[in-house]
Amino acid sequence: GALVYIGAGTSGRLGVLDAAECPPTFNTPPTLVRAIIAGGDRALRRSAADIEDDPEAGIRDLVADGFGPRDVLVGISASGRTPYVLGAVAQARSIGAVTCGISCTPQSELSRAVHFPIQLLVGPEILTGSTRLRAGTATKMVLNMISTAAMIKLGYVYGNLMVNVQPSNRKLEDRARRIIQEAAGVSFERASELLEQSGRCVRTAIVMAKRNVTRSEAEQLLTAAGGRIALALRGTGDLVACHPESRRG
Repeated sequence: GALVYIGAGTSGRLGVLDAAECPPTFNTPPTLVRAIIAGGDRALRRSAADIEDDPEAGIRDLVADGFGPRDVLVGISASGRTPYVLGAVAQARSIGAVTCGISCTPQSELSRAVHFPIQLLVGPEILTGSTRLRAGTATKMVLNMISTAAMIKLGYVYGNLMVNVQPSNRKLEDRARRIIQEAAGVSFERASELLEQSGRCVRTAIVMAKRNVTRSEAEQLLTAAGGRIALALRGTGDLVACHPESRRG
């Protein structure tokens, strides 16, 4: 299943921001963590305030997204009563999907509508009603926590290292080498060699170094460990391959 955020205005933009960061950070396919904003992409730059009052628009956008019963919907609404979000949540529940709600209002309508409510009681805004301030900042932090926790569960993190990073530019290539260097306890030069020998897969490179095995053997160990390095180093478990197209859903 996928993790899908939905919101309007600032809440929607924050969802889009967190979802957009997952592919470069964790090398996930863009379908794994998605975001829907009321008004579509144009609302990222220009307000589409009128749409947030339409629950049917939330339902239509969720259906158009291809959201299914195995997916998880996170509704984001600082007030906890945005009709667009509530409509989408009702649609998700009607097909048996798990729902979560992030709001900054105690005992909100959104909190009552979802399976897992998250209430961020940030207090009054310095500009009354401007929820892009305290509420927006707190919401961004929680979205980071949700997506990062999901990536940890998928085995895309080892210790505090993002070991599924894709070395697609110079900065990320340097980061991949340094991750291998730290995780495997090898020199930077050796980390560079391991990155190339592993087919530019950080997880494979780390297992190659720490288990002193070939690329093929390291890939087999990761296959047996569900893609989780810690299990692969113990030689137990079952695969999420290094490349996202072969990742289990």
